[in-house]
Formats: sequence, structure tokens, C-alpha cells
Amino acid sequence: MAVKLDPIHQFELNPLVSFGHIGHQQIAFTQSALYMFAAVGVIALITIAATSRRSLVPGRMQSLAETFYEFIASTVHQSAGHGSERFVPLVFSLFMFILVLNLFGMIPYTFTVTSHIIVTFMLALIVILTVVIYGFMAHGTHFLNLFVPPGVPGWLKPLIVVIEVVSFISRPISLSVRLFANMLAGHIALKIFAGFVPALLAAGAWGILSPLPLALSVAVTALEMLVAVLQAYVFATLTSIYLSDALHPGH
Repeated sequence: MAVKLDPIHQFELNPLVSFGHIGHQQIAFTQSALYMFAAVGVIALITIAATSRRSLVPGRMQSLAETFYEFIASTVHQSAGHGSERFVPLVFSLFMFILVLNLFGMIPYTFTVTSHIIVTFMLALIVILTVVIYGFMAHGTHFLNLFVPPGVPGWLKPLIVVIEVVSFISRPISLSVRLFANMLAGHIALKIFAGFVPALLAAGAWGILSPLPLALSVAVTALEMLVAVLQAYVFATLTSIYLSDALHPGH
């Protein structure tokens, strides 16, 4: 009997609770929303458990939470520079949210929320809107100096401004596509290699080759765990770099 391989099926949205339709568009609470609420709940529980009994000699949970927070705080300070302390809670929240969602996706038969570009794009949009809103609030029209690098000759400024504006607008696109593409491609590869195992076992004599895709599945799983953590860190680092423009425009 042939075993059907469908690596795309795992990314389909399934409505859990329907709230009706607006035109031809269904409004529903999907498993994607459920996992996002679960991620927030897990982060909240860990944070509450880690900070409920704060002490000078931290326990395991408090030590783990402080290590993560100090790591992100150091990343923000190194990337965004002076005055970046106010953005640490935002970057830390984004890092933990993406990290937990990525790790949820590594559990068999679960859903990978960050494999949907609409989710990653909205997270990136939060970052860019924060940069723009804070930049104008803190610096006024001086924030527009971000698009005019110092030392550029006057005749070249129009071209440079266009290039800088296009580069700025492309930031949420590149930030969201990077996370989405890595999670999507990794889970497709993992599903394909894992699907080869039962396919070969069902193919009679070819079953002798089944340990090869099984070994590849284990290797890809380990790689995906690394990618899950790394992509959360990359998102946090790029967010910090972009926030430096809001803090120090024109520098």
C-alpha cells in the first residue's frame, strides 16, 4: 500500500470556533490563535513562577529567567546603544513569544504558528511602527535625518533618500520572511524525511533502507531545534538594531 506524503497539510488552518462570516470571509478562532494564547500562558506562568520568590541567592527558575532577561538586555544594549533600556521589555517579550512558538512547533502533531507569514509580518510590523512612532515622538522631524546619511553631497541626496526609504520599508518584509521561510522550509524537510520511513517500510524489500531517512529525520530535528532558538535570537537582534534608528537617527 502506498503511503501518501503531504508536507503542506501540517500548515493548514483549522477553525475551532466559528464566529460567522463577513462577506465570503469566515471569522474563526483557529489552532494558530490557540497556540499563541498557549505561548502567552506558558511565558506568564514561567515568569510568575520565577519572580514569585525573589531572593539574593536565586533558585533554578529565577536564575533561568534572569539569565534569559540579562542576555536579551545585553543584546539590546550592544545593538541599540545608549537609552535602549526602555526597549528591553519589548524585545524580551518578542524573543520569548517567538521562541516558545518555535519550540511548540517541534512537538509532534502540533502546529507551527511562525510558519505563517501573516503572523511573522505582524510581529515585524510592531517593531517598525515602534521605531517610527517613538522616533517622531522623541526627535520630531529630526527623525527624518535617518534617510539622509551625513556627508552625502547635495546633488546625490535625492537618490540616497529614495534608496534609504526603500531600504526602511523593506525591513518588515525581510524580518518577517526570514523567520517564516526558515520555519516553513525546515518543517517541510522534516515531514518529507519522516514520511520516507513508513513509505519504505511499506515497500517490501526497500524497507532495508528505512534507517537512512530515520537517521536524517533525527539530524533534521536536532537542526530544527537549533534553528528555532537561533531565529528567535536573530529576530531580537535585528529588532534591537532597528530600534537604534529610533534612538539615534542620523548617526
